[in-house]
Amino acid sequence: QVQLVESGGGLVQAGGSLRLSCAASGGTVTNYAMGWFRQAPGKEREFVAAINWSGHATYYTDSVKGRFTISRDNAKNTMYLQMDSLKAEDTAVYLCARASGSSSTDVVGGTSHIWGQGTRVTVSS
Repeated sequence: QVQLVESGGGLVQAGGSLRLSCAASGGTVTNYAMGWFRQAPGKEREFVAAINWSGHATYYTDSVKGRFTISRDNAKNTMYLQMDSLKAEDTAVYLCARASGSSSTDVVGGTSHIWGQGTRVTVSS
């Protein structure tokens, strides 16, 4: 069974940057789309970004477009989220997920995801 472990979260001032990583073990994620979600305190989990199996197609929620960049290195079985120009409203636990299909749409609309435990991002204003 594939396991996902996120890292890279922390405390940063508004306007700063963080790079999250999601490392997979116990199996390959090469043939699957992957994505990032986040859950802020008292709110439901929301989609942030998705990337298809090859890394050539990405998709973002409107609130992070132009600020966040999702990428992956299949040779390292790892996905990344570069977060720039961070805002206080980006504060949340960020979770990575592996979809059951290979397309970015499988991340947004799918339900059979494998999830990581999450990494906390706190942006101070």
